[in-house]
Amino acid sequence: MTKHDWLNIARTVFISRCIDTIEETELVPAGKVLYQFSSKGHELAQALMAHELRHTHDGAAVYYRSRPFMLGVGMSIRTAFAGPLGKATGRSGGRDIGVVHNLSPDGASERTAAGERITVLPSSGDVGSQFTPAMGWAQAAVYRSEVMKENAWEGACGISFSGDGAVATNGFWAALGASTTLNLPMIFVVEDNGFGISVPSVLQTPNGNIAENLKNFGNLLVLDGSGTDPEATAALAKKAVSHARARKSPVLLRFVVPRLVGHSGADNQAYKSAEQRADEERRDPVPILRAFLLKKKFLTKAELASFEEDCERETRTALALALADAEPAPEDGTKYVFSTPEKPQSVGGMLAEKVQLPAFPQAGGANETNDVRLNMIEAVKRVLDEELSWNPRVLVFGEDVGVKGGVHGATVDLQRKHGVERVFDTSLSEEGIIGRSVGMALAGLVPVPEIQFRKYADPAMEQLNDCGTIRWRTNGDFAAPMVVRIPVGIGKRTGDPWHSVCGEAVFAHSVGWRIAFPSNARDAAGLMRSALRGNDPTYFLEHRALLDTAQGRALFPVQQDFTIPFGVAARVREGQRASIIAWGEMLHRAVEAAERCGGDIDVLDLRTIIPWDKDAVYETARKTGRILVLHEDTHTAGFGGEIASWIAEHCFTFLDAPVQRLATADCPIAYHPNLMNAAVPSLDVIAQRLSSLLTF
Repeated sequence: MTKHDWLNIARTVFISRCIDTIEETELVPAGKVLYQFSSKGHELAQALMAHELRHTHDGAAVYYRSRPFMLGVGMSIRTAFAGPLGKATGRSGGRDIGVVHNLSPDGASERTAAGERITVLPSSGDVGSQFTPAMGWAQAAVYRSEVMKENAWEGACGISFSGDGAVATNGFWAALGASTTLNLPMIFVVEDNGFGISVPSVLQTPNGNIAENLKNFGNLLVLDGSGTDPEATAALAKKAVSHARARKSPVLLRFVVPRLVGHSGADNQAYKSAEQRADEERRDPVPILRAFLLKKKFLTKAELASFEEDCERETRTALALALADAEPAPEDGTKYVFSTPEKPQSVGGMLAEKVQLPAFPQAGGANETNDVRLNMIEAVKRVLDEELSWNPRVLVFGEDVGVKGGVHGATVDLQRKHGVERVFDTSLSEEGIIGRSVGMALAGLVPVPEIQFRKYADPAMEQLNDCGTIRWRTNGDFAAPMVVRIPVGIGKRTGDPWHSVCGEAVFAHSVGWRIAFPSNARDAAGLMRSALRGNDPTYFLEHRALLDTAQGRALFPVQQDFTIPFGVAARVREGQRASIIAWGEMLHRAVEAAERCGGDIDVLDLRTIIPWDKDAVYETARKTGRILVLHEDTHTAGFGGEIASWIAEHCFTFLDAPVQRLATADCPIAYHPNLMNAAVPSLDVIAQRLSSLLTF
């Protein structure tokens, strides 16, 4: 490294230290920064990693103590202040705490040299959530360079930054396992300061040293050393990055650093002894860096003092600008939950890279007669096959989706036809499946992960929830469109508590996600095409009892331009006496119950839960005045309650009877058919409730 390099490193370190000091001593006491996290002690290691990461397509996933790294890769000082100040000019527009970072290549400051504008993936306040998205970015870099033959992606890495506490999380182990088995260009940077808030590192990993414990881990280069000694730290950073870029193996790089202040501004560190604090002060990287610059004769004492004064002057000039920046407008707080044409994201999905859809043959022509009647599972498979055929960005993966073709058969022969790079099995980690999908989507791919059953999504809920808020958290700058396929609900013959969960109401609480829940093969095809060509993350729920049964069969639309927009219900029966609103498998029970009760019943298939068709619900309520909302999810807090509440609020004057709800009992689904059928609304029970509604 040259003198110029070291002075750039020093500038990042000194400015970061200055920002922390100003926040701690001026802005927090004045109530201008409401939530403060200091990076004091971590600056040098991060600045040196930023110096090494200069590939245009490097993707770094950071955490709340990563501001020195952010400054090193191009975030301006003004932006660094604007985030904690909650200003509209911050990276989140005031939505998120200021140390939950992100940075798009075009969001880097003008001072960053060409080729250094890496992508910093939107970080989360959830400890350990950064690992699997970084791993997904690394896998996308390999795919785009080796399969899509995009030379610009060759040598790009995925990098995660964390403290020592995060090595105990599910995300760390999921990313470590996938990275090493797939030999991805992935670097795990662990800044070990010995504490997770107040919990010592010996309670996070045996003996408190994750590097020592992983020395014999397969296909992993383990580096361990000082994060405060300039030359030793620089050598470790350089070795880690060059090793990963060459695809020799993933790298775990542990830097030993001090945490010179509390976990956050509210932490007084009373749990540390005087000896521990004194030891940390002795390892402060700032005075060590000063001594290094003098020893190397890069600066004289006078020049060093002037250099630091310049850094503080620059910092305070930027602070003044940030303090004068606009406060966020109240109405902006609800913007960018979903995609909007007014502000397309700059990173993530096909839209950010201006990928054009092909000119599909128009529907309604001679090919209309070629529509064939298919099971729902076959319809899903055909659409996946079509999209894989025309769109090289589509990747289908999950547990058992490769050679086996999925436990439900939705991916049979797709790996044989499209290759193992595009249709592949994953390790048994739902956190890893969804987290990697986030990284892939941010890298411009279209992930289609499969979660085998609804209950199995539980370990991935942190990643799912975080994914849905990416657009909102980044002020519309990032998005991670994907389609998560999940078979849900009871089986044809039996149930059980583990494979028969429906549970769409929980997903409806996942902000930023669209939800499709088709009742037949034709709707499944149209909604799947819309989802795969859309610009928002989407849950695609496939009811298990409809996958290969007569009820779910329908004419498959062979025209590839046939899509069904989200938020548009289907009226499957016309009637005047009452209305049933349903979705999924319950839709078919609703139709049978309507016939049993003499017909003339309006039956509405919502088809999508988020968004749902309020106009169609309004119209059916106005027409019949009697409403039964029917669903398989449990009664309490089920999505039917949302619909019933909306009808009561907006359609009250049309009603001739109280809105009725019918749903599964508030208990798990049992294994024995007698117990299962007693809990789930049967045809007899639905018909009885409908008859009661008609005679009210």
